[in-house]
Amino acid sequence: MSKRISFQVSGRVQGVFFRAFTIEQANAMHLTGWVKNASDGTVVGEAQGSDEQLARFVQQLHQGPPASQVDKVVKSEVEVRSGEGGFEK
Repeated sequence: MSKRISFQVSGRVQGVFFRAFTIEQANAMHLTGWVKNASDGTVVGEAQGSDEQLARFVQQLHQGPPASQVDKVVKSEVEVRSGEGGFEK
């Protein structure tokens, strides 16, 4: 059964390839959704997949790419969407 989360990652997460890292992780886990930089300096997005896939994905968000420094990851469950073909920025 699929579920969907929204996420917001704060810290040093812009200008350090965080979005590319997020897309790479999501694609490796066969998730759908999106990610973008927010005007407040955070990275935000939504991801959809199984509970297990999303748990592993959130673990990766906490780590981030080498140049990043993640201070906090906030996530919440949102309504599942149909018809997405992949993970985009």
